[in-house]
Amino acid sequence: MFRKYLVLLRKPDVAQMVVIACLSRMPMGMVGLSMLMFLREALGSFTLAGSAVGAYFVAMAAGAPIQGRLMDRIGPRLPLLVTGAIQPLALIALLLCAQLSLPYYTVLACAIVSGAFQAPIAVLTRTLWRHRFDDESDRRLAFAIDAVMIEVNFTIGPALVAAVLAIAHPTAAFVMSIAVVIGSFLLFMRSPSLKYWKHDPHAERHMFGPLTEPRLLLVFAVSFGLAFSLGMLEVGYPGYATMIGLPALGGVLLAINSTGSAAGGAIYGALHLRVPIERQFAFTLAVMALPLFLHAWVDQRIMFAIVAFFAGVAIAPTIISQTLLVSRLSPSKYATEAFTWSSTFIISGLGAGMAVGGILIESHGVKSAFVAGGISVAAMSGIALLLPPSNTAHAD
Repeated sequence: MFRKYLVLLRKPDVAQMVVIACLSRMPMGMVGLSMLMFLREALGSFTLAGSAVGAYFVAMAAGAPIQGRLMDRIGPRLPLLVTGAIQPLALIALLLCAQLSLPYYTVLACAIVSGAFQAPIAVLTRTLWRHRFDDESDRRLAFAIDAVMIEVNFTIGPALVAAVLAIAHPTAAFVMSIAVVIGSFLLFMRSPSLKYWKHDPHAERHMFGPLTEPRLLLVFAVSFGLAFSLGMLEVGYPGYATMIGLPALGGVLLAINSTGSAAGGAIYGALHLRVPIERQFAFTLAVMALPLFLHAWVDQRIMFAIVAFFAGVAIAPTIISQTLLVSRLSPSKYATEAFTWSSTFIISGLGAGMAVGGILIESHGVKSAFVAGGISVAAMSGIALLLPPSNTAHAD
């Protein structure tokens, strides 16, 4: 089954593109966490620190479609150069503002600028896989590798931050993250993937871009609900670990969940499936719901960890099928903007899920977050069934 991956990786530039994509997206799992811990120490308040990090993610979600539209019109190099310069400067300014005890609004402004000008490396990687491969079978494998690499980013990145926090001051962790942001940009600019970029700058475009496609809107709405349930996991596992008096177990459970997701994504990407991708999307969402509900009936730590692994198994397959749908349904003139809108809905859903999950844990206990996550993803499975199947079933 995995011979397909070896064949794909032997194609020109593919292996190098995978390695560079993985390394250059490392800031994804580092900046938010390190910023939170640094600001908590510098400002003396989780509320202020959390508000700044929240503003960072909101600005990121709002700015992504603008970047996507620009890249579809003028190509990726100029937006990459601009964001690659501004984001590190904004992060350094945030560091200095906090350390110099300048007014909080200066810290908040720097967080907003750094989020709005985050280099669009993650979105570009997915768009470039679409440009690199015309055959959807190859795209499926590429998106599967991409999903697994994202899980690696969200496992290793926070672990690096945690390691620095354990042996040094939170400032050191934030400085490390800024250095990784700069290094990631420089590395990605050397990626051979940029030479595969295709775009038509003279194509006629609608003001609302890919949002004029009703099926894409439905995929985006389901993506929000999917991310909402993932946000529940992000707060649910630390909440469970705190409840049993082992706070460090929260990070372990998140890593176990990510490992399950990576395993599921690797297997799913290599499968030979003839079911329409729209139905695969609905099915993987439904499979996700089962272990989420199961968390509510498991208390013993080992069993809870096993359930956490299986709760992750369907995550990457769901994201792979969602990515294939966005790639298939978006016209080529909106290729990048469609992925940035997808990112916006996912980030917004994740933030909303974390916020609601925290409220539920405070008011109704830890298990309520997992039940709410299961309800959300089960509902999204039903909504996904509204997507009309493709005229031709997907086949590898």
